[in-house]
Amino acid sequence: MTKIPFLHLLLLLSSLPILVISQQFSTADRAILLNIKQQWGDPPILHHWNSSSSPCDWPEIQCSGGSVTGVILSGYNLNGTVPESISSLRNLTVLYLSFNNFFEDFPKTILNCSNLQYLDLSQNLFEGKIPVEIGRLKQLRLLDLSGNNFAGDIPPAIGELDELITLNLYMNLFNGSYPKEISKLSNLVSLRLAYNDLAPAEIPPEFGNLTKLEYLWMTEANVIGVLPQSFANLSSLQHLDLSVNELSGEIPHGLFLLKNLSVVYLYHNKFSGVIPQTIESLNLVELDISMNNLAGEIPEDIGKLNKLEVLTLHSNNLFGEMPQSIAMIPSLKSFRVFSNNLSGTLPPAMGNYSKLEDFEVSENHFTGNLPENLCAGQTLFGLVAFNNNLTGEIPKSLGNCPHLRTLQLYGNQFSGEIPPGIWTGLNMTSMMLSGNRFSGELPRRIAWNMTRLELSNNRFSGGIPAEASSWAKLVVFKASNNSITGPIPKGLTALNQLITLSLDGNSLSGELPPEIVSWSSLNGLNLARNQLSGQIPAAFGSLPDLLDLDLSENQLSGDIPPELGRLKLTSLNLSSNRLAGKIPDEFDNMAYASSFLNNPKLCARNPISNLPSCYARLQQSKKLSHKILAVILVLAIVLLLVTLATARFLVREYRRKKLSRDLTTWKLTSFQRLDFTEASILSRLQESQMIGSGGSGKVYKIPVDRGAQCVAVKKIGSVAKADRQLEKEFLSEVQILGSVRHSNIVKLLCCISSEDSKLLVYEYMENHSLDRWLHGSKRKALPPNSAVLDWPARLRIALGAAHGLCYMHHDCSPPIIHRDVKSSNILLDSDFNAKVADFGLAKNLAKRGEADTMSAIAGSFGYIAPEYAYTRKVNEKIDVYSFGVVLLELATGREPNCGDEHTSLAEWAWRSYGEGKPVADVLDRAIKEGGCLEEMISVYKLGLMCTSPLPTSRPSMKEVVQILQRCRPLDACNHRKKAEYDVAPLLGAEKYITSYRCDSKKLMDQSDNSLVTLV
Repeated sequence: MTKIPFLHLLLLLSSLPILVISQQFSTADRAILLNIKQQWGDPPILHHWNSSSSPCDWPEIQCSGGSVTGVILSGYNLNGTVPESISSLRNLTVLYLSFNNFFEDFPKTILNCSNLQYLDLSQNLFEGKIPVEIGRLKQLRLLDLSGNNFAGDIPPAIGELDELITLNLYMNLFNGSYPKEISKLSNLVSLRLAYNDLAPAEIPPEFGNLTKLEYLWMTEANVIGVLPQSFANLSSLQHLDLSVNELSGEIPHGLFLLKNLSVVYLYHNKFSGVIPQTIESLNLVELDISMNNLAGEIPEDIGKLNKLEVLTLHSNNLFGEMPQSIAMIPSLKSFRVFSNNLSGTLPPAMGNYSKLEDFEVSENHFTGNLPENLCAGQTLFGLVAFNNNLTGEIPKSLGNCPHLRTLQLYGNQFSGEIPPGIWTGLNMTSMMLSGNRFSGELPRRIAWNMTRLELSNNRFSGGIPAEASSWAKLVVFKASNNSITGPIPKGLTALNQLITLSLDGNSLSGELPPEIVSWSSLNGLNLARNQLSGQIPAAFGSLPDLLDLDLSENQLSGDIPPELGRLKLTSLNLSSNRLAGKIPDEFDNMAYASSFLNNPKLCARNPISNLPSCYARLQQSKKLSHKILAVILVLAIVLLLVTLATARFLVREYRRKKLSRDLTTWKLTSFQRLDFTEASILSRLQESQMIGSGGSGKVYKIPVDRGAQCVAVKKIGSVAKADRQLEKEFLSEVQILGSVRHSNIVKLLCCISSEDSKLLVYEYMENHSLDRWLHGSKRKALPPNSAVLDWPARLRIALGAAHGLCYMHHDCSPPIIHRDVKSSNILLDSDFNAKVADFGLAKNLAKRGEADTMSAIAGSFGYIAPEYAYTRKVNEKIDVYSFGVVLLELATGREPNCGDEHTSLAEWAWRSYGEGKPVADVLDRAIKEGGCLEEMISVYKLGLMCTSPLPTSRPSMKEVVQILQRCRPLDACNHRKKAEYDVAPLLGAEKYITSYRCDSKKLMDQSDNSLVTLV
């Protein structure tokens, strides 16, 4: 037997009591933790918490000396309350319970954890007031209560937490005051009070005593008055954000003498006076003092800030010339001084010394040329300089600017031709050059993803090129008041995504091509003041969305086609042509009294302004007696009846034979239990059953099961037989979507395919699509007297659609990306339950969170995420962006492409918010008086967050569902409930919140100068 040395034996024996004590501590703490787990309903995520293992081995538990010192359960989706037994963990120093669903008042049992140093209860549903006993936690270093529903005052007792380093109270419902006792926290490094509806109050001068404070964030906290001079004592301050408040007076001179300042956000206040002329904060990286009442000149000292990346001074009253030294800042990326009274020339060296990304100087009084080398760093993605007095030609260097996405130079005095490379820039999506003196011809080719091209009021000449058919993505094309000649080519009619087309005031000639039927998305067409001739094509009646039509001052002749009466036009002008005959009955009223002026041969059934009655002319033309007419009428009716009976018999017999012959060529792939066969579908697939059409095919309503129920059948256009690979991919994708099972996703019942055609059979949705209920131009498809959707119904629809998308993103493996989320693809059943539909563009991701790259852009104008338009990277966040647009539609009632003249709905919403307009003013007037105002505002702001241009700043669909659940009215909407968060608890990770705030800041002030891609 091996002998154990005496010393080793002594050491072994001496350690036994420690081992026993350690085991006793672990056993006691384990019993407490298992009891806590049981009170939470034994959640599966904590399955490894069991009596056979040590808590110190559980990943959520921290131990020291065999005793539990930390419980970290962030993001575990726990519910209920915080058990009282948690205070029995006597050595607990760390407690993280953030991102769960705890719903109670502040858990006072925590106040008994006297050793607690780090307490994080953020992003839950806690409510009520913070107890005054909070001061008992003397050892606290971190207190994070952000993203909850705490209300009332912030208790002065917080000032007793002497060791506190971080205090996060942002995004709650505090509506009282914040105490000056916070200034007693001498160790405080980070203070975040943003996004609270606090009582209006000035910042206490005592805050200047927080000499260790590095981070101060008080955005939208109802701060008023002047900024204390004592802020010059905050020697450690690095990040200062007091944006979107009511601060006034001058910016303290000493603020910019703080050496450590790196970020200053004072935008959207009421500061007056001048920008301090002496700036010694040489570590500044971002400076944003936009949207104030600042006057005076831009100080020369700004040119000393060699680390400055973002300089935002727009929407003030600044005047004078721009310091030349700004062009020398080597790190400058974003320069935004629009909407001021600046004058003089732009610094010629701008872009020579830094890699500029956006340059916005619009709505000033600048003269001279654009700097030649704005894109010298090859990083410029936006140049916005409209409404100045700039002259000369566009620098040729901009034709070799690979990332340039938008060029907005309208309202200047530029001349010359457009550099060729600009027309075809790889990432160019928007060119707005109206109101200048540009010349030359229209380009044969433009950028592959160009969506907006505005060239009105220039000197362009020549014809519209036949190659215009390659401008496939164009949504807005305006070239009014130029010298464009020749006919309208068929290539232009191939642009089926056009919404606005304005070519008035040119010298176009020839006839209007009947191919205009391809303009299925067109809202507005203006061809006035040209030399067009021939008849008005009846195809105009097939443009379902056309609202404004102006063909005045041309040489059009013949009758006005009665098909024009199908349109629901808000404005029509056919004046000063050579039209003849009777106007369509739909226009025979005073609403269109001025629509037909100066057409001498036109007449009306009812006398309206300047049109004679057709009755007199009709009387003169009668030559046949009433008897002859009666005989002819009887014979015609008999002949017609015989012909119809014979034709019906022949058609029925032909279809029967053809169906029996063709059934052998069709294959049915079933995904659900069916009560019909392919014969039931094919035999009823007639044009009379068609209920809609889109880019991917026609949709039919087909009765099955002896007419007891109906299905929706989408007929996909034929596929080239040689492209077998595409066919395989389609069938594979249909098979995947056919396996999807969710109550908020339209059921794909089966696929019926042949060699050159395929039918997708879905469950039929009685109340059609959401867009028809929201938008006036679509409501004509609804039954007469259909009620406007009230807010509870809209919120229920939003939540249902969000559930469907959440299932696709988070519960399918691999995740499914829809890629075409829009209100017309959200269908409603008989009870107005929402179901996501139309997966023709859906994409499966190989791995969760991994972006995929598509070879072509898919989606609909107004809904496409900015990054998708220029990177073609596909992940879940492009669906989140599109769903955010749907939320804005629900809240405002506006259409996605109806922001204003130059913006989409998302951009318009951000601009309105950034300009400080009350949210209530932009909500749908038809329903906002129904007592649901707070819920509508919450959903509107959630829509803003979802449409952030930075994908990382958008919430996931799972988070969107959580917020909509909290916004859901309980009984009525006329009480403010704890479910209203103003998107407060949406996302609380500090990194996420910070990125969102920074991003929203940039979005708020973009207005027409938007550098977000116009897609």
